[in-house]
Amino acid sequence: MSKVRVRFAPSPTGFVHVGSLRTTLYNYLFARKNSGTFILRVEDTDRKRFVEGAVENLIKTLDWAGLDHDEGVFLEEGKVVQRGNYGPYFQSERLEIYKKYAEELLAKGHAYHCFCSPEKLDEMRAQQLAAKKAPMYDRTCLNLSSAEVAEKLKAGGTHVIRQKINTEGVTEFDDIIRGKVKFENALLDDQVIMKSDGFPTYNFANVIDDHLMEITHAIRGEEFVSSTPKYIQLYQAFGWEAPQFAHLPLLLNPDKSKLSKRQGDVAVEDYVKKGYSKEALLNFVALLGWNPGEGSTQEIFTLPELIEKFDLARVHKAGAVFDLKKLDWINAQYIKKLSVDELYAASLEFWQTKDFYQNAAVEKKSPEYLKKVLTIEQERLTTLTGVGEDNQFFFKSISAAPELLRWKNMTDDDLKQSLESAKSIFENIIEANWTKENIEKLLLEKAGDKRGELLWPIRAALSGEQKSPSPFDLAWVLGRQETLQRITNALNTLGA
Repeated sequence: MSKVRVRFAPSPTGFVHVGSLRTTLYNYLFARKNSGTFILRVEDTDRKRFVEGAVENLIKTLDWAGLDHDEGVFLEEGKVVQRGNYGPYFQSERLEIYKKYAEELLAKGHAYHCFCSPEKLDEMRAQQLAAKKAPMYDRTCLNLSSAEVAEKLKAGGTHVIRQKINTEGVTEFDDIIRGKVKFENALLDDQVIMKSDGFPTYNFANVIDDHLMEITHAIRGEEFVSSTPKYIQLYQAFGWEAPQFAHLPLLLNPDKSKLSKRQGDVAVEDYVKKGYSKEALLNFVALLGWNPGEGSTQEIFTLPELIEKFDLARVHKAGAVFDLKKLDWINAQYIKKLSVDELYAASLEFWQTKDFYQNAAVEKKSPEYLKKVLTIEQERLTTLTGVGEDNQFFFKSISAAPELLRWKNMTDDDLKQSLESAKSIFENIIEANWTKENIEKLLLEKAGDKRGELLWPIRAALSGEQKSPSPFDLAWVLGRQETLQRITNALNTLGA
């Protein structure tokens, strides 16, 4: 096999779809596994869908994910630049190239001018649908004589250039994922390759670019399978060798419909904002349609491990369900692996978006205090947007109702005595010994067989909630002074 060259070639139409992230990842893994070249080019020929800033956003997203490319379009000091020997890497800058090859196809009889108006084409499709036929161009303009074509071109009428499909026999190709794929040529439409505005269609430009950029493997979504026979006929018309094809399975909603924004977030940026890590997101999308091999139970992979194990032959044909619960689980595993310092650094931007944090006392915004809270929360966190949400009592003044303080059938006197005992224990712990381990040891020694009677009132007094971390965790995070103050406040509500 010649040196592997693969490309990710998105259209700059806005956000980066998670399906595009998977396509990028698979191309990246394949290139790195085979010591090949990974190229980023921009297919911006559809000017109606072009979104300003989308190219910059695309590059930033790939950079965030750590999927570094070798050639193509880059961002340097805020400016988009191109690097490599096969440019330009923007299709909009390659119009003369496409025009040249379209003229070659015309000269060889593999393409023709079409002067049909949009209204005529709409009428044609309506009639075909009414007759329960597949809508496709009826080749009206293929029958024009050379003189008629020349006259219409001279008159300056609007026109496009269509590929003349070989309608005899079949076109087949070997797909690395799907095996042998075969299409009846009679069912293929004479697609437009050059639009009336002088821009190529995607289906034409990508063939020209893949050939000139020496792409060896075209790894892309399943939606391009039906167009591939037309691509192959273009390669044949030019006398070029086609790359190897690998069509990835669709991403599906849990109800097996195609993944769409109507049923949830589909943009990579949405998941970043929700506090999913790049490692977890890459790990998750890698498993959407691929597995590491029979007998393997491994589900958590670093990027180097994915590179080592990745094989296109292990990509499934069937659609892959986008299971958000699985993503949450994977993200939680990555959070658990972080040191408290790493977790603090990663979560700080999410703390700053929360009102309860912004309105908290200065000392409760300190790195030391937040790291304590994170130590308690780390095992239960799913995403970084969840920091502090279930434990807002660490940042707010709280008030525990008497009935919340009561353990089962404790009398008021028993409750007061329990809180007084807790207060005495806390008062006798000096700051230097205010550790979770020491707090737990002393409270459990005092509680003996009656843990509920001592520990529940402490938990309720310190959190003001029915559910909370353990009283040892609460006291350790809050610190000696505030722990004593909250116990005193609880006693005051009882009239003690």
